[in-house]
Amino acid sequence: MRTRWLPLLLAPLLMAQSASKPVLVPDVSQRDIEIQYSFTGANLLLFGAILYPQGRLPDDDKPTDIVVVVKGPTQSILVREKEKLGGLIWVNSSRLRYRSAPSFYAIASSKPIEKMLDARTRAIYELGVSSLQLSPASSAPLTEQDRFARGLVDLKARSGLYVESPGAVEITDGVLYRARVQIPARVPVGRFTAETFLIRDGRVLAAATRDIEIRKSGFERFVARSADRHAILYGLVAVALSVLFGWAAGQIARRF
Repeated sequence: MRTRWLPLLLAPLLMAQSASKPVLVPDVSQRDIEIQYSFTGANLLLFGAILYPQGRLPDDDKPTDIVVVVKGPTQSILVREKEKLGGLIWVNSSRLRYRSAPSFYAIASSKPIEKMLDARTRAIYELGVSSLQLSPASSAPLTEQDRFARGLVDLKARSGLYVESPGAVEITDGVLYRARVQIPARVPVGRFTAETFLIRDGRVLAAATRDIEIRKSGFERFVARSADRHAILYGLVAVALSVLFGWAAGQIARRF
């Protein structure tokens, strides 16, 4: 009988504890992003408010910081390392596969993330591209894993798929915040997450998540679904169209 009353006795204590912590109320400008033939990217606005206990701002001098992370669905990625053979041509020398690397990762913060959190906390919440848990599929030496991880991050960064924007989050009156994240044209489709973290005194005090759906529409969606559901037929049609266009180009070239 005593165990039945235990949750009721602890409820006021738990409510008081939760009420003593700030709460984030985030949102995004677009919950659904459609990719069409004319898609050149999207400018995503992330904004929200910080609700403090009893509506009062902290009376100490500790700064309040906000970190926003937009993350795409994870995917298996094979990274190949090239080596120059005979000083003439480049060939693939070694490779390493990652089981769960994010397809897209963008982080915006009110100041550099290294000045807010220690390395351990950054690794727990995966804040920053250097703190991503990439999960290599092989037991390669740590030095080799680090080399391939740096190569993967560099490739993604040059494609605009891994982005770090320190100082991009604006905080107004310690309550309202906003940040912009650029979604590139080459972004993969799928379910994305927009995570917001409230940080004070080297600790994560609150976190909240909003979902974003990026999908193809129109003719691009038809082609993508056809390739996924009818792969053999899609391949045959693609080959037939290539042959047809090649033959037509040859006929035009002969006439002129």
